[in-house]
Amino acid sequence: MTRLATTYVDAAIELLQRLRNEETDAITEAARAIGATLREGGRLFAFGCSHSSLPVQDIVYRAGGLMLVNPLYGPGIAALDTRPTTLGSDIEKLPGYAKALLDNSPLTSGDVLIVVSVSGRNAVPIEIAQLASERGITVIAVTSQEYTDAVDSRHVSGKKMKDFADYVLDNKVAAGDAVLSLPGVPQRFCALSGVTSTALLHALVAETIADLVDHDVEPPVFLAANVDGGKEWNAEHLAANADRIFYL
Repeated sequence: MTRLATTYVDAAIELLQRLRNEETDAITEAARAIGATLREGGRLFAFGCSHSSLPVQDIVYRAGGLMLVNPLYGPGIAALDTRPTTLGSDIEKLPGYAKALLDNSPLTSGDVLIVVSVSGRNAVPIEIAQLASERGITVIAVTSQEYTDAVDSRHVSGKKMKDFADYVLDNKVAAGDAVLSLPGVPQRFCALSGVTSTALLHALVAETIADLVDHDVEPPVFLAANVDGGKEWNAEHLAANADRIFYL
């Protein structure tokens, strides 16, 4: 492995260790809130814009994942398939877009919404957290405390996404996200938020599953579709939980 590759992996390991040492209590508290909601018949949703949607997609409809995680996708910001790609960056700043998303979603009072935004400064993640909270939905924010504290809000309220959250999980990346530097390259490069935000969400799912088991509830978990019996297992459990699954 080359020097820069090793440096990047070492930086990722360092931040993952910080997540383990510093975020465990916050993860556990948020997972207990999700577990309580699911046990009472509520539903679980997750949202992020462009790159921040990728950690969400990593916990949806996959082997070993909790079947009850519903992605909330916004056209133009659901992934990086918008052309030109720069349009997604502008959509993320649009006031009012979050209201349209929520108004056209199944989310309702008593549900839980995870919102991922590394900087937490743009209008859509801020407003979706704000409106969800106002509608009686529990909001779990995944962000970088250092990053969001280092930048100004782009919302008329002057607030950040985390200001409207019931629980905040810190992915620990620095302002600007990139971690590597090299003579001849004027800016830092190679981001880490994808690694740490994804790790946070998987850890949150793990603790949610544990919480359900602790309360004698069998969590519906995907079996890999490429192992024998996986397709049949998944079909049975998806059908049994169809009233709380909206991505099929």
